[in-house]
Amino acid sequence: MAKRILIVDDEETLREGLRTYLELEGYEADTAADAAEARKKKPEKYDLLLLDIMMDGMSGIEFADLLKENPQTADLPIIFLTAKDSDDDMVAGLRLGADDYICKPYSVKNVVARIEAVLRRTQRQPTENHHESAIECDRATLTCSVDGEKIKLPKKEFEILALLLENPGRIFSREELVNKIWPENVIVVDRSVDVHIARIRSKIGAYGKNIVSRSGYGYGWQN
Repeated sequence: MAKRILIVDDEETLREGLRTYLELEGYEADTAADAAEARKKKPEKYDLLLLDIMMDGMSGIEFADLLKENPQTADLPIIFLTAKDSDDDMVAGLRLGADDYICKPYSVKNVVARIEAVLRRTQRQPTENHHESAIECDRATLTCSVDGEKIKLPKKEFEILALLLENPGRIFSREELVNKIWPENVIVVDRSVDVHIARIRSKIGAYGKNIVSRSGYGYGWQN
């Protein structure tokens, strides 16, 4: 069955061009000019959302926040499409658990490649074992494995993931993570934690959904 994509963008030329290209690539694509129209189309019916940040009325960030708070759409993969490329926009999207971020102008081939990558990452089903036994970080050997396959993580990413796995259900504030992971004489801003979390999510496949965020606070691991 073809994957369904909802394109939400207030620029008609861009959204219609994307829809045409996605349909040629075998996807089912619908469009909406703003968040209000997108809500009427029932986002929970789609496999992925392409979402512009700068729109009239409700912004893409505000709409994504609503979707993440709704159990029916909390796991809906979101790729932000935006003309803005500031760190603040990127971090705001990452904090909401966005799956990717593409700046305009973009190549439609690149957008399709990103869609394929996100769908593979978010819709691959984990093994039937419990999540806590399917992903492991071994502090003795400094190795991490996902479904039995070793993955490479830089030191800080390994330490963050190991800490979350060792404390399932606990939400760590960004300040706590900074204090526990980085040396005292190193100055680290909150956005560094968000970027590290986003990288970890991208590397652990379907288990990225187990890293939950609490808006304005921090992150934790939920089995």
